[in-house]
This record gives sequence, C-alpha cells and structure tokens, in this order.
Amino acid sequence: MQSYDLAIPTLPCRSVSAATEFYRRLGFEGGPHEFNSQYAILKRGAIELHFFTHRELVPADSSAGCYIRVLDVESIYKACSAIDLPSSGIPRIERLEDKPWGLREFAIVDPDGNLLRVGQIIPG
Repeated sequence: MQSYDLAIPTLPCRSVSAATEFYRRLGFEGGPHEFNSQYAILKRGAIELHFFTHRELVPADSSAGCYIRVLDVESIYKACSAIDLPSSGIPRIERLEDKPWGLREFAIVDPDGNLLRVGQIIPG
C-alpha cells in the first residue's frame, strides 16, 4: 500500500512493444496493459513510467520528457550505460556529471525522443 503522493509520467511512443523492449534493456519490468495493448506500464524499483501509442510521433520533434529524482544515480547510470547507447543522436545517453544547481545527473533520450533526466541531490 502506497503511503505517499506520486506523480507518474505518461510518455508517447510509436510502438508499445518497441518501448517495452528498450526499457527492459534498462532494467525496467512490465509491458502492455492487460486491458489496452496500446498502453504500457514499466517499473524499475520505485520508478514508474507509462507509455501511450502515438503512431505519428516524430522522435526528433518530440518535446516529451520527465525528471526522475533518485537516491543512487551512480548505480542507475551504470546499468543504463551497460546497453551501449551512443552519446549523440536518438537514442542516446549523456554523461553523468555534477550540475551547478546541486544535482548529479545524466540524461537518456529514448528511441521515441523522450528525454529522461535522472538525478540525485548532491549532499551539502
């Protein structure tokens, strides 16, 4: 039973099965919703992302994304880096670095152009 408020991003994808395959490589579990195969629910620990089918989506024109605040950005970055995404283009992974605004973060752009920033508050 959940005992806290929670926001869950709902992101567009051209194909639920392709999005599911990509996010499973990043360590997510789940897939198409049992009552609607054009919708997916994927989870990795406490992180939950939902995807809806948008067949006309142009990844290079997408402005969809979300910020995911985590407690251990290093381990998530290591797991995401293991799938050998390029550092430019779509999809891609951007390097982990300390930002001047007090967060240690990296970014992933998935094959549908969704931007996911993943970060942790730098103590002190």
